[in-house]
Amino acid sequence: MEEDTDALVAMTRILSPHCRVSRLSGGALIADWRRTRFLGMTTADVRAFTDGSADERAALVTGLVRAGCAPARRKAYTDAEIGIWLRAVHLLIRTLGFGRVLRLLPLAAPGYTRADVPSAPDVARLKQAVQAHGRASWFVDDDCKAEAVTAFVLLRRRGLEATLHVGVREHPFALHAWTSAGGLCVPDADPRGHAFTPVLSIGCGSQ
Repeated sequence: MEEDTDALVAMTRILSPHCRVSRLSGGALIADWRRTRFLGMTTADVRAFTDGSADERAALVTGLVRAGCAPARRKAYTDAEIGIWLRAVHLLIRTLGFGRVLRLLPLAAPGYTRADVPSAPDVARLKQAVQAHGRASWFVDDDCKAEAVTAFVLLRRRGLEATLHVGVREHPFALHAWTSAGGLCVPDADPRGHAFTPVLSIGCGSQ
């Protein structure tokens, strides 16, 4: 029973606002009130949202998207959009403080059930754009916190796996932030060859 409840919660998180899901003895019923239609799912499909493989979840979500019950994944952000996000995140960090911004991440980067592993080229393009804007802007000035948060938010808003790390170095003391995804880090986890020990990690399931 608890597993079924978790599965229904997972489904609800990816459904469009006009859709509602209810438990049935043989699975679940999704009510699409915008189109006044209903979509049934078996118990096996429902449980696949929490216990199934990434491929099984992706197939189920694709079916829901095609049925109009779930929003499609966002397309990749353009370089101009990445620059706007980076400057906005940097301003938010300077205004509210880094700690408060981390607490706001569930609003900007919700933990969708649809969390696939991003491709290395996709992350590499994002990393190049984020760091290029960070170095070119006198306002951002190569700020690792803004770069890491921006990469994390943009990846998660596209439904991709990402983990934001905050690390510390003792001698000399320093803090550093980076986001890991697809086998890459944005920015580098060890800038200038200095290793940082992670003291905080925020992943897809931490929101």
